[in-house]
Amino acid sequence: MPELPELIQALLDPKAYPDLPQRVELRQTQMSYIFLADDYVYKVKKPVNFGFLDYSTLEKRLFYCQKEVELNRRLCPDAYLGVLPVNNDNGRVGIGGKGTIEEYTVKMRRLPDEAMMDVLLTKNKVTPEMVADVAATVAEFHHKAETNDSISAFGNLETITKTTLEENFGQTEKYVGIIISREKYQHLKDYTSNFLKNNVPLFRKRMYDSRIRDCHGDLHAAHVCFCDRICIYDCIEFSDRLRYIDVAADVAFLAMDLDHYGRSDLSDGFVAAYVEKSHDKELKQLLNFYKCYRAYVRGKVGCFQYDDPYISAGEKEQTLANARGYFELAESYI
Repeated sequence: MPELPELIQALLDPKAYPDLPQRVELRQTQMSYIFLADDYVYKVKKPVNFGFLDYSTLEKRLFYCQKEVELNRRLCPDAYLGVLPVNNDNGRVGIGGKGTIEEYTVKMRRLPDEAMMDVLLTKNKVTPEMVADVAATVAEFHHKAETNDSISAFGNLETITKTTLEENFGQTEKYVGIIISREKYQHLKDYTSNFLKNNVPLFRKRMYDSRIRDCHGDLHAAHVCFCDRICIYDCIEFSDRLRYIDVAADVAFLAMDLDHYGRSDLSDGFVAAYVEKSHDKELKQLLNFYKCYRAYVRGKVGCFQYDDPYISAGEKEQTLANARGYFELAESYI
């Protein structure tokens, strides 16, 4: 594994932080470096460009840091504290200090790991009542989420086709035969294409019924925390198009992930509670389509992580297994 960039290595030193934490721990996603510093979390975006996401310049990283704070305060207002510069003062790196600004970081209150839904699922500690509360929170969020003619236009068939068919399968084609088999890849692609062709009136109706809203966009179990209040964090900030979606696509993401953890009972309960709260009975006609899409997205994210040069060999193996599991799950919805 290559050495971490010099700036990132410097941020492993507790002296670089205004709070002077006792210990700093680094975690990574394919998009960010995440520093756990006692009671706070500092998130630095990687200078990457995946096409659907572009953090390639410092100006863009600042913009999307600010966007991340603004959008995530909708569902997790107490956790997102703001954006701070990462400065270099004659070779000494510090957050919010003096010197040249070399990077930006989102500062958050640290949410308890033991209260995360994905952790609780592995311990069989998520109850039907808890997922019903999440459903009520999501339904209320969707009800209040912004929508207008411009946002609704993202529900047109051309945009949905680009998102669920062209991009998803185009971006994973190079992994065919490595992480996903050719047969599975083609089966999933054909299903997606046929569903889109056969349900044109349904997609149009969702637009006219104002079901396309400024949603979360990345609503899976690892982003739900049962702390003092339900906190749903880390929404998509880097693409309006991936966040201006049918509410059914948001619901399907978490429902799919509950299936992934072997809890189809909780998945069904979550959907039922959401439909009861939102009165969106039509959502069920789209559920398997969007579950399939969301499972494929999680597999695709695993493919990107597999290519990350800063991920260790052990992490790569786990990432590979997770990606294949999500592709299997996607096919199960056909």
